[in-house]
Amino acid sequence: YKLGVIGTRSFKEDIQSVWKKAFKINNTLSAEEQANEAHKNELWALKDVSFEIFKGDVVGFVGKNGAGKSTLLKILSRITLPTSGSIKGIGRIASLLEVGTGFHAELTGRENIFLNGQILGMHKKEIMNKFDEIVAFSGIERFLDTPVKRYSSGMYVRLAFAIAAHLDPEILIVDEVLAVGDAEFQKKCLGKMKEVSAQQGKTVLFVSHNAQALKNLCNKAIHLEKGRLIAIGKTQDIITNYLKTEQNHQLEKKYTDPDEAPGNESIRIKRLELVPQYLDQNKIIDIRTPLTVEFEFWYLPSEIIDLGVSLTLNTVLGDCIFDVDSVAKPYKKGIVKGRCKIPGNLLNNGSYNISLFFVKNTSAAIFEFEECLSFDIEDFRENTAWYGDWPGAIRPQFKVQLEQEEV
Repeated sequence: YKLGVIGTRSFKEDIQSVWKKAFKINNTLSAEEQANEAHKNELWALKDVSFEIFKGDVVGFVGKNGAGKSTLLKILSRITLPTSGSIKGIGRIASLLEVGTGFHAELTGRENIFLNGQILGMHKKEIMNKFDEIVAFSGIERFLDTPVKRYSSGMYVRLAFAIAAHLDPEILIVDEVLAVGDAEFQKKCLGKMKEVSAQQGKTVLFVSHNAQALKNLCNKAIHLEKGRLIAIGKTQDIITNYLKTEQNHQLEKKYTDPDEAPGNESIRIKRLELVPQYLDQNKIIDIRTPLTVEFEFWYLPSEIIDLGVSLTLNTVLGDCIFDVDSVAKPYKKGIVKGRCKIPGNLLNNGSYNISLFFVKNTSAAIFEFEECLSFDIEDFRENTAWYGDWPGAIRPQFKVQLEQEEV
């Protein structure tokens, strides 16, 4: 893509721009300056990306927003043409990339089912054979004869996925639009993708930011970053390495000189560290991981006081999860150490930060060190087919006991 050159104005202005460039009208730049300017405005959404996917593979794509995942799926779906290189595929492709893609807003849900089937090259009889399954899976029977322009985004996705998955494509391409659907429908979609790959031998290409869903569904994964292929291989290995690079690790701060350390005339921070007790060699902080907050500070009191330290854990949005404190008592001048243990299976997955507050006589703050540590907690699930967002600020493992009552 060339930023700000073509496609950002009216058709007339674009033609005028091309004409001026072709005949060098009003061009005062040297050839070298023109080349540098053109290079500066170039954006390669994908560059030097090559891979091979086999029949029956279920491939997950991971990467930050803007890594090129959606652009790659559009190229594979033949919606966007590559600037260079080629795509070779065998079989009918059905894709679900954006809410409403492939739908005619003025047509009803029923009419769009037939329209999409014909786009995929199917005959009317083939579509009729699948029609009842599509309607039942989508769950929008009541609104089938309503124009889709009146559908909610969730209804769009329900119908679009039902069409894409049931019209017998050899290759099913799904972007992260499933995040629009509710938890029940996400479960149905993941189950359907697993079914078409395992039982029917279809190929599935799947983009999601839900690492657990990718691990559960995909036998292979591809990591993209800034438009380039970083790695391709087994899903567990790719996702583990990706999460290691993406976890927001501000887990430690050290200061050797009290005069340059954060603090004031009474408190100077020496060391802060979040110490995870990793459960395996992958070294990823997930909901099971016990954590210990350790800190040291130079204590320089000008009077005898009862000193207490309060530790607050907040979400990245500023919601307080808990606020705990130490017993307030006098300390001598010198180095004081503290620690706080956070058990595993307490916090939900998400992004968090820790703040420390130093308090005099349980009532007056003498120093506040806000958001001094930050970290991410990844999800972890076993023996479940549901991978929607887990509700709640905490996620303790309180078991619900069931027992059969004898009649």
